[in-house]
Amino acid sequence: MAFTSILRKTANSLAPLAIRLTRVQRNYHSCIFTALNHGFQPQQPTVNRFYPNTLHFSTAVDSQKSASDESLLRVIESEIQCAEESDEYDQAEGTPSEFPFKIEDTPGLQTITLTREYDGELIEVNVHMPDLVTGEGEADDDNDDDTEKPSKSNVPLVVNVSKKDGPSLEFNCTAYPDEITIDSLSVRNPNSEDELAYEGPDFYDLDENLQKAFHKYLEIRGIKPSTTNYLHEYMINKDGREYILWLKNLKKFIEE
Repeated sequence: MAFTSILRKTANSLAPLAIRLTRVQRNYHSCIFTALNHGFQPQQPTVNRFYPNTLHFSTAVDSQKSASDESLLRVIESEIQCAEESDEYDQAEGTPSEFPFKIEDTPGLQTITLTREYDGELIEVNVHMPDLVTGEGEADDDNDDDTEKPSKSNVPLVVNVSKKDGPSLEFNCTAYPDEITIDSLSVRNPNSEDELAYEGPDFYDLDENLQKAFHKYLEIRGIKPSTTNYLHEYMINKDGREYILWLKNLKKFIEE
């Protein structure tokens, strides 16, 4: 009985120590697991705790963007194909043999430049995109003024005629089919600070004979209906080419 009592007391005294050692060992393993888990996945707990839906939302947005871009690309490609097949955008025929100017056409610009030399003068013409008018030749029932000139497709021109180290004449013109009008005329002096010496009166206020003389002045320098009619077709084709170039650059941007 005494020996049994001694064993019971010994077991009772050792039990707290075993429990404490078990707790320490359990806590130790718990700390190791936490440290290892933190080391291998240092950011995942934070992301999961504070932004649980970030990955799902990002994936959904990327999917929507991709679908939208693909739809836009299909529309752009269809428009390019339609534009390239259109007769309106066919390449212009070769330059006529009697065309007196050299054409400088830079892709991406909305103008072209014509240059030539004539009897010691340098003639430069800036040609702008045409102002197209549809339904030409149709009568306007609401317009009772028969004296008013009907609207027609036209090409704006700026003609500069200069001499070496001297002043130049600048004509603002509008080229209609088989007709050229002079809208304004100014004299420019390259030796002045602003290069502008004098802007004349309204061209239509000039004496009629003087107006005719200036038209003849331009005609012998190459500004005549046969020239501007060709330019009209050339600029229509250029407008189409520039549109296709713009579409292709847009497509390239979306694809990148």
